[in-house]
Amino acid sequence: MEELNDFNEEKEESSFDLKAEIYKYLAYWKWILLGFLIGGLLAYLYNRYTIPKYNTSASMIIVDDQEKNAMNATPSGGGAIFSLSDDGIQNHIEKLKSKQLVESVVAELDHNILYYIEGNIITVEAYKSSPIVMQFISEDSLVDQVTGNLLVTPTSETSFRLEVEDMDYNKIHEIGEIIELQGLKFTILPRKGGESGTLEKTKAVNIRLYPVTTVANHYINQLQITQKGQAKDILSLSIVQESSERSEDFLNKLMERFNEEGVKDKQEVAENTTKFIQDRLEMITTELDSVEVGIAEFKRENRLMDISSGASEFQSKFSEAEQEIFALETELSLLESIEEVLRNQGNYELLPEVGISKGGVSGLITSYNTLVMERNMYLKGGTEKNPLVETLTEQLDSLRENLYENIESTRRSLNVQLRELSQRENVAQGQFSNFPGLEKGMRSIERQQQIKEQLYLFLLQRREEAAISFAATASVARVIDDAFTNNWPVEPKPWLILIGGFVIGLIIPILIIFLKNMLDTKVHHKGELQSLIKHIPFIGEVPRIANEQSEQIELNDRSPLAESFRILRTNLAYLIQNKDKDRGEIIFITSTIKGEGKTFVSYNMARTLGSTGKKVLLIGADIRNPKLHRYADVTMGEKGLSDYLYDFEVSEEQIISRDQSGSIKMDMVLSGPIPPNPAELLMNDRMEQLVKYASKMYDYVLVDTAPTMIVTDTLLISPLADTTLYVVRADLTDKKMLDFPKELKQQGKIKSPAIILNDVDYSKFSYGAKYGYSYGYGYGYGVDKESRWQRIKNRMFGKK
Repeated sequence: MEELNDFNEEKEESSFDLKAEIYKYLAYWKWILLGFLIGGLLAYLYNRYTIPKYNTSASMIIVDDQEKNAMNATPSGGGAIFSLSDDGIQNHIEKLKSKQLVESVVAELDHNILYYIEGNIITVEAYKSSPIVMQFISEDSLVDQVTGNLLVTPTSETSFRLEVEDMDYNKIHEIGEIIELQGLKFTILPRKGGESGTLEKTKAVNIRLYPVTTVANHYINQLQITQKGQAKDILSLSIVQESSERSEDFLNKLMERFNEEGVKDKQEVAENTTKFIQDRLEMITTELDSVEVGIAEFKRENRLMDISSGASEFQSKFSEAEQEIFALETELSLLESIEEVLRNQGNYELLPEVGISKGGVSGLITSYNTLVMERNMYLKGGTEKNPLVETLTEQLDSLRENLYENIESTRRSLNVQLRELSQRENVAQGQFSNFPGLEKGMRSIERQQQIKEQLYLFLLQRREEAAISFAATASVARVIDDAFTNNWPVEPKPWLILIGGFVIGLIIPILIIFLKNMLDTKVHHKGELQSLIKHIPFIGEVPRIANEQSEQIELNDRSPLAESFRILRTNLAYLIQNKDKDRGEIIFITSTIKGEGKTFVSYNMARTLGSTGKKVLLIGADIRNPKLHRYADVTMGEKGLSDYLYDFEVSEEQIISRDQSGSIKMDMVLSGPIPPNPAELLMNDRMEQLVKYASKMYDYVLVDTAPTMIVTDTLLISPLADTTLYVVRADLTDKKMLDFPKELKQQGKIKSPAIILNDVDYSKFSYGAKYGYSYGYGYGYGVDKESRWQRIKNRMFGKK
């Protein structure tokens, strides 16, 4: 049953008191309010002096090849030959973010030259509002790699001071003057006036120069491209920067250059195809003239005018075979032409797509042209040592070998088909052995003529289609929305930053207070003695004394200190009311460690008891560290307790200092000289003899003893006490030490203990209504009544 009670007590001790915890923080409300205001102020300053960034967006739709190619309008549907294969939407995204394309945009817009106006606190970019512009005279290749920081300060309407930090350069120049620094030539001009203009009276302009490559990499990292639309063919471009005008110019120019590059690629294919067809037409014209001359010579030699009527029956039977032979020989001729162009190429150039349907040659030519255009695009921004260029070169070499093999295999296949058709023709000729040999020769010549004529007409048609494609090449993409900027900044978020600043400013002091309370293990008020006063009675508190207040109470004293000791005297009376009336009460005053104020409590308790007319004796039994002499008007040389304990010749009357001069009558026994063996002295019978003597002579005998945890002196004489007052000091005694007096009671080492809490600072607990701190000790005789407003002001400003 006792174990169950202990369990319930421990459970009760560990209960969490929310109200008390809140009061701990409300005691520091000034610091919490200060942190709240400082956090809000810092957030406001951050919003005020942080340059906002805005989101700029644009959108465009990628035009499908079947929609944009004008060749689809040609009679033969030649668009299938000259149209580029669809690279896919992802390839277009990569092209938009390609280094070569972005660098060309940066260089054209001069975005590698930044202008800033220096303000009182922050420096603001002046993208198009700078009063001056910097124009370079040096080559672009040198300008694109320069890095620098220049400060231009107008000194008059026609001159300015130029400062370069890295070069320790500081000179005055005229507007329009050519300046040369480290091989770089440039001039400074007014933005609107040119060389004949004048400089305005403005603040200094900071010009920052960056390499084009660096600025391009920044744009590539910032540029966001996403797909939209049901077909995912709409590209949304967005970028976040401080200057919205700069972002808009960049996006508009990027889309413009993307279209220009696409159109240029298409026109390059059409132009190369037209050149190839023109070369082939010249050759076919020569061959056709030679065939026609051969026909005329054949007819003249054989005196023939018209042989068609005699061969009508032969023509009808062999027309099908001849058509197949014609188609095969046409494709063989085209194969030879493609092979000749491929072998005569000095570098990797685009091949003409002439619509060869056999052997997959047309598909290989299309793939070859795609790789050549991609390689040329990377060469614009790099060299042949570029890993991507080398990879594409290897792929082109492999594809070229595949073309050779494919052409050869296709040629063999066509030759086999020709041989088969020739055999069929020979068999048929055997059936018409009576047909004149002249007819056969004539047919052979006419067939060659037809082949050349068909090929000539075919190439003429392709040349016109290529010309139309070159003239009518459509854009790769159509702009849906030009670049526009949202009026609301992306960052910082003013309200979010402001709220965050207030919250952080509120949390930081609360967190500091929380850590302070968590790390604080000292006793501060009665509420923290709950685990101890459940076992040992609590008889009162002693308030903290201000520097200007006296440490001892006087007769008719109405100070808080005097009132607190009167409460202690009253509560003490309840503890001793049933004691033996034939002798005085023996009261020991002790503590756990040094410095908890037991001597202070002993002295003032003795004076409080003496103020009632009782005879009181105060004995200084802490002979190791005596402090009682500080309160007595006696010298250290007088005989005291230590003299009495070791010198049996010294009587009780000789060590008692009788105080008759003060308003409060009380006697004292000082500690005397500090002996080398305090414990042995206290163990002899002299101490018991002194206590018994004093109890017969006095109503109260108060003994100021040594701390119980540090030395054993008090425990040696504790059986002599009737009551033990155990002093705990606020802001000094550790909570872990509260178990020590509890253990002493449980072990019977101290008799009838009672707890006194000393040095309580009531100003810290103005919100502690739970413990009654807000009442203080001001209630009493003649105390002026405060108004409610005065009490509120006292609480707000920490007045007692």
